[in-house]
Amino acid sequence: MTEGVALAHDYATQRGGAERVALLLADAFPGSPMYTTLYDPDGTFPEFADVDLRPSGIDRLGLLRRNHRLALPLLAGAVDRQRVVDADVLVASSTGWAHGYRGAGRTVVYCHAPARWLYQRDRYLGPQDGALAHRARRRAAAAALGILTPRLRRWDAAAARRADVYLANSTVTQRAVREAYGIEAEVLPPPPAMLPAGPESPAPGVEPGFLLCVARLLPYKNVDVVVEAAQATGRELVVVGDGPDRARLETLAARSASRRGDAAGRVHLLGRVDDATLRWAYRNASALVAASYEDYGLSPLEAGAFGRPSVVLRDGGYLDTVADGVNGVFFDDPRPDLVAAAVETAAARPWDDDAVTAHVATFGRDRFVTRLRAIVDPRTRGAGTADGPGTRRSDR
Repeated sequence: MTEGVALAHDYATQRGGAERVALLLADAFPGSPMYTTLYDPDGTFPEFADVDLRPSGIDRLGLLRRNHRLALPLLAGAVDRQRVVDADVLVASSTGWAHGYRGAGRTVVYCHAPARWLYQRDRYLGPQDGALAHRARRRAAAAALGILTPRLRRWDAAAARRADVYLANSTVTQRAVREAYGIEAEVLPPPPAMLPAGPESPAPGVEPGFLLCVARLLPYKNVDVVVEAAQATGRELVVVGDGPDRARLETLAARSASRRGDAAGRVHLLGRVDDATLRWAYRNASALVAASYEDYGLSPLEAGAFGRPSVVLRDGGYLDTVADGVNGVFFDDPRPDLVAAAVETAAARPWDDDAVTAHVATFGRDRFVTRLRAIVDPRTRGAGTADGPGTRRSDR
């Protein structure tokens, strides 16, 4: 292992931006063990098989590995019972759990967002309207969170106070950390992990020139808005990602296609795909479309690495990663009509591929790894050590 360094990540059960950052941490500190609550090899990136993963005791339950949301009442206890051993520094990639691991001499938290289920509950649960089954699930989840929230907030706040250094992936997350914990975090944006170098595999039945949406299929991602906008413009849409909202989105797409009676506005819900298919999707898309409230706007950087512009919500982390007219255009609210209008604006203007990729290059991997290693190394003065930036003193 990298001498004295251990890693942590909430759960290795998904394919998302946080998981790509966790793999980047493993690459930056080779050989270091990574503590996590759950590991589902079939649900996450295959590269985790090369990491010294150390799952918690609840990983024995296959149902929880396949659906980590069911484990929510158990995760704090699982983290408390699993201690980090033989580590001077723990680097925790956290969206709500990994910052709670204890046992290392110092803890550096890389925060993707304070727990959405505690601090952004309405966004996490999604809209209150929709099909009867969706409304029933939402009510049940809201009731469960209502019971669990007081205890989890106390646990979450105590875990944050124990940290020695807090890093945030964006200015949005920096503000959220300040509001939730009273901690001033340093912003260290992660680089895009999905880059053009590598194999490509076409998606069956899809022709180049489509709109692309890359997102977990959760209500707050507003993929339904993107589906309706694409169908309003008559453009083909490819959606990469999976999640509990998939059945509702399939119904929405099928209903609209039935009304139209033609191939225009066709929606392809590909689910989870391997990196080769995702590379092909980015390269052959006309534009990326994203309507979710994101703490960090990673997908426009990935699209931009392939020279593709993005059409995104003027909110959240997209304000950090999209420059209007350089690598994308904005819309002001997640409404199908506004998204459709922005798609047409993007389609009508010429894009400079070199300018798009040059913008992405400012979020490079070397910058991220160099700064992170400096913060982790206690011999580096002023780099996140006891008196350095991005730091608060621990009362542990």
